[in-house]
Amino acid sequence: MNITLSDDASGTPAGGDLRKELVARAVALQPLLREHAAQGEADRAVPGEVVDALARAGVFRLLTPRRYGGHETDLRTLTEVSEALAAGDGSAAWVGMIISVTNWLASLFPDQAQEEVFGADPDARVTGVAAPTGMGERVPGGWRVSGRWSYNSGSAYATWAAVGALLKNEAGEVADQALVLVPARELAVEETWFTAGMKATGSNTLIAEDVFVPEHRVLSVPAAAEGVYPRSPRDEALYGASFAPMLLLCLVGPLLGLGRAALDLVVEAAATKPLSFTVHGRQADSVGFQTQVAEAALRLETARLHTYDAVAQVDRAAASGPLDHGTRTSVRARAGYAAREVVQAIGILLDAYGSSAFADSDPLQRIWRDANTAARHAGLVPAVGLEVYGKSLLGVDERVSLMV
Repeated sequence: MNITLSDDASGTPAGGDLRKELVARAVALQPLLREHAAQGEADRAVPGEVVDALARAGVFRLLTPRRYGGHETDLRTLTEVSEALAAGDGSAAWVGMIISVTNWLASLFPDQAQEEVFGADPDARVTGVAAPTGMGERVPGGWRVSGRWSYNSGSAYATWAAVGALLKNEAGEVADQALVLVPARELAVEETWFTAGMKATGSNTLIAEDVFVPEHRVLSVPAAAEGVYPRSPRDEALYGASFAPMLLLCLVGPLLGLGRAALDLVVEAAATKPLSFTVHGRQADSVGFQTQVAEAALRLETARLHTYDAVAQVDRAAASGPLDHGTRTSVRARAGYAAREVVQAIGILLDAYGSSAFADSDPLQRIWRDANTAARHAGLVPAVGLEVYGKSLLGVDERVSLMV
């Protein structure tokens, strides 16, 4: 049985027909993703067959400029596609989402950088880590960058990486926090991703040793957070979208799909699965079970409504400039809140389903592990989102994060 949650009816910039087609392609991939999910976990990498299928379905080109052969859609399309993919496999959905949104990020850089990334390779795949765990020293024509960046999802399939660095001026003082674009071949990858969930994302550590980054491959994060991008102005509304809201809300799509998958699995099993130590031959006949399923479904609906309403805000504002700070704090809070609702809903569903969920052969345990891992992404920490939103509501002028 498939539980249908309500659709967001608000209009967005991307053509509806294109969105429907791309989402339909993602839905069509679900059997393949389910088939290879266990192998991906064992290998700690999304299988090559799945990566190729994602590419053929246009997932990696969702947010790439049309002038380079991309679909140039919007955040709603990315969210719907990610949600559909995660109903098949959370790790595959996460990798597809990360590459797509980091391709969007690369499209904010100066035109020369965009040409190097996409002009030479329309199928370019950019991954990245925003945390400024690298350091850049000023040299003629650019920066000499070294560092280590953990949790680089999809790094095995990347052709470029956008990584965070603190940039020092000639006096040795930190002058800016930036994202720098580096060809993947110039970075080493250390196998560090040994985790309980999202195992197949291959979110390993990137390492740079004195890598030269020319000036045109640098994006100031404080400037970007306020909507100042160094790209040339064009009639491309997608690349006017607010920086942090795009990079945070995109994380929720796979979680919504994992929640939907858990709900569908539990509801389908309830038609024949007995409720042990009771008179009920089917879980579906128990009032207690019914109320648990209803609560979980409502929590997933709450998460979806918050997410798609915030997504619509970001998409609508893209053509006119960045969202104001107060709205951005609300978006961050809602992203974390939605992630928490999904995790709590899946927990309720596991309570209802029973201990058999934890059998290695049962996909519900993988869904549970993947969702709990993904929801702990630094951009989704509920406490930070609630703090920045609360400060905004109360007029407390203290910036605790650039990712707002």
